[in-house]
Amino acid sequence: MRAPIGDEVARVDLVHDEGVVTARQRARDVAELLGFDRLEQTRIATAVSELARNAHRYAGGGEVRIMCARDHMRVQVTDDGPGIPNLDEVLRGEYTSTTGLGRGLVGVRQLMDEFEIDAPEGRGTRVMVAKRLPASVIGPDVRAVRAGLARRGAASPFDEVSRQNEELLQALGEVRARQKAMLALNRELEETNTGVVALYAELDDRADRLRDADERKSRFLADMSHELRTPLNSIIALAELLLSGEPALESEQATQVGFIRRVAQDQLGLVGDLLDIAKIEAGRLDIDLADVTLSELLVILRGQLRPLLQTTDVQLRFDFPGPSVTLRTDEGKLIQVLRNLISNAVKFTPHGEVLVGAELEGERVRFTVADTGIGIAADDLPRIFDEFVQVPGELQKRGQGTGLGLSLARNLVALLGGEMTVKSTVGVGTVFNVVLPLERRVVEAVIGDLGGAVLVVDDDETARYVVEAHLRDTAWRTVPLSGGEAALKAMAESLPAALILDLSMPDLDGLEVLRRMRADARMASVPVVIHTSRLLDRTELERLEGLGARVLDKSGTSRSQLLEVLSLATRAGS
Repeated sequence: MRAPIGDEVARVDLVHDEGVVTARQRARDVAELLGFDRLEQTRIATAVSELARNAHRYAGGGEVRIMCARDHMRVQVTDDGPGIPNLDEVLRGEYTSTTGLGRGLVGVRQLMDEFEIDAPEGRGTRVMVAKRLPASVIGPDVRAVRAGLARRGAASPFDEVSRQNEELLQALGEVRARQKAMLALNRELEETNTGVVALYAELDDRADRLRDADERKSRFLADMSHELRTPLNSIIALAELLLSGEPALESEQATQVGFIRRVAQDQLGLVGDLLDIAKIEAGRLDIDLADVTLSELLVILRGQLRPLLQTTDVQLRFDFPGPSVTLRTDEGKLIQVLRNLISNAVKFTPHGEVLVGAELEGERVRFTVADTGIGIAADDLPRIFDEFVQVPGELQKRGQGTGLGLSLARNLVALLGGEMTVKSTVGVGTVFNVVLPLERRVVEAVIGDLGGAVLVVDDDETARYVVEAHLRDTAWRTVPLSGGEAALKAMAESLPAALILDLSMPDLDGLEVLRRMRADARMASVPVVIHTSRLLDRTELERLEGLGARVLDKSGTSRSQLLEVLSLATRAGS
């Protein structure tokens, strides 16, 4: 045990019973002279009294030394008794003594800031305890403390016992006051909990109503699309009959019927886009996988899009890949994506060319649609994929559109397990790139089928099930994964709408997964919700929030809480 630290201000011999009372009195007097408040004086005096009593009772005597250091009051109690057998059990609170020895030492350790004991069996006991000085006292005047003790002298045992009773009554009063405060706080917490329960119930009810409204919207769009498609198809068919029938229409009549057919076709395309977006949001858009040859795909596109060129100022060129390349995807949806990009490129290119190409890159295919058109300003690029957003400009004013095309195209690319990027310079042109895997793997198929998929990454199967149960029958579809490595591998192939991530996992913990995601430009913007049962301190919370994650405690997570946090995370990341 280390040597005493500090200047000695008092020493008490414990040979006689009075020594125990004197040790308590001197400890309290020194504490008072050092500026401790009444409660701390009582704690120090009680701890020293207990140690002195143990030395006198079990060792037949001993010595108490009270010292002052720069920032502590220290007390050392020594004796030459038999030591303390089972000391480790005593300090752990696991030893039961008929004399109460164990409980006393445990109590002393709780009362003081520092506690050291050395009690080898048969060689005596030494105990050192310390209490930090009040913040206003630094480097106490030892001479003044000694002088103060000398003036006070020794009190009679009766006076000390009376003072101890006063301290006990004061302590009892403080305990009762705290009990009253605790009862008031408990009542307040009960009222608060009642309000929170009511709020959760209201949120759950609202979530149910929102889900119902979303389902009604999807059914409405599906029903309305059918109701609108039928007459629009009839209008187009009748226009075709008029234009190809006998006798032939006069020139002006043919022009008018041609306008009718074109407007009906535009409206039919708009209805189809709205229906596809509704299906993607609801996770109900089916994927029809088949083998597609790139050269045949580009031939089909060239035949469909040649009529778009209404002027010789713009050329539409197709760069066919050299070797025969086949990929497995949904041909109809891929054509829908590329047709949208090409038609936009032609629309916003007054003169020059639109180049469409495809090339093999390892296990992926890159489609490129590049134009020499008006370009897109850097400030407008993040907005072009939002629904119903159209970048203002002269060509936009003269053209037609709803702002749904690029949003739908990006969602369809995600369904196909790929990604879409864009680069543009005002006055120079725009390049769209669509990268798809040659063959959609299992995890890509799951994520792609959802459109708005949420990866649930947790090594605990029960925790994954709880999250999946909460998100069941909502717009969110879940993809469960059991580890951080699997999550990074999945996101390297196809990005989810959001990630619900546990922190404690055996292969790669959640914090490291989050760090790697934020360091990867492609994954950096994926919304992340940390779902953990770990108690986080302020530093850990700030670190996670600094990496753009929202934190949700696993314990007691409700459906409404999860939906709310997930919604906030995805809105912030979009």
